[in-house]
Amino acid sequence: MSELFETAVTGDQFLMAMQDTLIMVALSLGFGSLLGLPLGIVLVVCRPGGIRPHRLVHQLLNPIVNVIRSLPFIILLITILPLTRLLVNTTIGTAGAIVPLVIFIAPYISRLVESALLEVDEGILESANAMGATPFQTIWYFMIPEAASSLVLALTTATIGLLGATAMAGTVGGGGIGDLAITYGYQRFDAFATISTALVLIVIVQLLQTLGTRLSRRIRRE
Repeated sequence: MSELFETAVTGDQFLMAMQDTLIMVALSLGFGSLLGLPLGIVLVVCRPGGIRPHRLVHQLLNPIVNVIRSLPFIILLITILPLTRLLVNTTIGTAGAIVPLVIFIAPYISRLVESALLEVDEGILESANAMGATPFQTIWYFMIPEAASSLVLALTTATIGLLGATAMAGTVGGGGIGDLAITYGYQRFDAFATISTALVLIVIVQLLQTLGTRLSRRIRRE
């Protein structure tokens, strides 16, 4: 039983892995949101029956989003290794993981944003149209505020999905908690390292979900 609590992982290594994971999640979510939020808005605006339908744009972007979302993260990561090397000059470590993480999460966020905006009541859009609002004003002053609560939940879901992807990135030397679990937990049969990383991920997910849910409820009440 005592062997279960024996580990070669030091406290500093664990903290460094946590730091790498948080950096990957934060940067990937930031860049992914910069791409995914506008992309989701464009999909809503240009869809048939949207504020400003544009068949060509919608037919171009929609399949791209679907194709990327259909790929499991580990396959996507391996597929774009040449692109990752071209952009950051490495395919391992935190820097090497951020490129595939951004490409993975951006279409995911765009779909979540699209779903949230499509939930906005038609009466809101009719009111905006009656006031003579431009497409930009309709989106910025009517749709986004109305969908704010759903958007918060969408970003919470995306963050949790991204956390899971960072763990998978560890299988190819992506750094972070996943790398620690593979290097020590799997390859060195370190049960304590495996259990510890799993518990940490569970705690982080619970915290993220709780914070996201509470913030969403607060926005809805306002």
